[in-house]
Amino acid sequence: MYNPPNVAVNPENMTSRIGLCGLAVMGQNLALNIAEKGFSISVFNRSSSKTDATVERAQKEGLGDKLVGFHEMRDFVTSLQKPRCVIILVQAGAPVDSTIASLSEHLEAGDIIIDGGNEWYENTERRSLEVAKKGLLYMGMGVSGGEEGARNGPAMMPGGLPEAYAAIEDIVTKISAQVDDGPCVTHVGPGGAGNFVKMVHNGIEYGDMQLISEAYDILKTVGGLSNEDLAKVFREWNAGELQSYLIEISYLIFEKKDDQTSEGYVLDKILDKTGMKGTGKWTIQQAAELSVAAPTMATALDARFLSGLKTERVAAEELYSSLRPTSDNTPLTDGEKAQLIDDVRQALYASKICSYAQGMNIIRNKGQSMGWNLDLGEIARIWKGGCIIRAGFLDRIKKAYDRDASLASLLVDKEFAEELVSREGAWRRVLTKGAFHTLWSDMQSADSITTTHYNR
Repeated sequence: MYNPPNVAVNPENMTSRIGLCGLAVMGQNLALNIAEKGFSISVFNRSSSKTDATVERAQKEGLGDKLVGFHEMRDFVTSLQKPRCVIILVQAGAPVDSTIASLSEHLEAGDIIIDGGNEWYENTERRSLEVAKKGLLYMGMGVSGGEEGARNGPAMMPGGLPEAYAAIEDIVTKISAQVDDGPCVTHVGPGGAGNFVKMVHNGIEYGDMQLISEAYDILKTVGGLSNEDLAKVFREWNAGELQSYLIEISYLIFEKKDDQTSEGYVLDKILDKTGMKGTGKWTIQQAAELSVAAPTMATALDARFLSGLKTERVAAEELYSSLRPTSDNTPLTDGEKAQLIDDVRQALYASKICSYAQGMNIIRNKGQSMGWNLDLGEIARIWKGGCIIRAGFLDRIKKAYDRDASLASLLVDKEFAEELVSREGAWRRVLTKGAFHTLWSDMQSADSITTTHYNR
């Protein structure tokens, strides 16, 4: 077992380019990403066992010469080059305040703290003012992409003072996801701008997941598609205008067999009950505060609330099953099924445009009210890789804002408006089919796929 030093380290003999505090899954993977990109890094965790585990993993991956662990906060801070830069990845709220307090005992004026968690933007603004009294700089940095992104290249949304960003720019541009037009990171804006943009990113994600769930539900219950059929359809969709991370993992989920019982598919055995971690709710609250309509994301949030009422839903199913008349759910012909599949594809694409438009409207209005001077095109660009909502059409969103930086909404961009109009007929047919079809027979469907994907 590796034993980190418990005495002060002489910074002349041993200094790391950056430090990371908080070694749960995200922190550990981000630390290894930093080390792999050639930057020396010191790591610390309140629980020493996680520090040791991270060091052991680094050694196994051949990164032991770049990553060093510490059991004491004082030694951890002392090991860093000046100005000291420390990323913290701990649970939002009180644990962040506690970590900042511990770090502040050892940091000096000019040092920088970067919160990489999903934090409420006002907390970031408050902490920036508090640590500034000690001469410290503070950043709130959204990190998207989950465990895989943290290890191999996330989308990163840092906000705060420009001089703080300048101190870490060389690091974040190398560790972030790389796409055709550069790294998926930018200095979003001052104060809590980075946390706010990451929050809305998650709100868009909620809407996107709900839309995919509803597309799945209609194809399964109205169209009668099997899991094999659904996997084939979604795989084909991912090769076209719907190309995205969420569509890709959807067809992988449809294909996943139950390897424990060797019977059936995993999707059909998952409890139709999901939860959330708060950012989706915050997004809708902010939309209301700003008087920005966000119906897609709001409906997605409501669906999560309803999915949690499992006992009540089972009782309701029993009641309505005994009361409803026998319905005519005649199977669709092959031609009708093919038409439905194409209509759902078009409706899903049109609805995704609306979901992203709602999110960008929230960001635009908040940026204006806060004086953040946000670049919406650049924000769309950094979402092209490394994050959950990465999708092929984000490049077109960037181009829309490049054409008109003051665009009131993506829905009034001429190219997107033309696409919506061309899909209106298919959109209406899908809504009509769904409204007139009896869906009681499969109450599990829409929520089970959401739970499978991302119980975030």
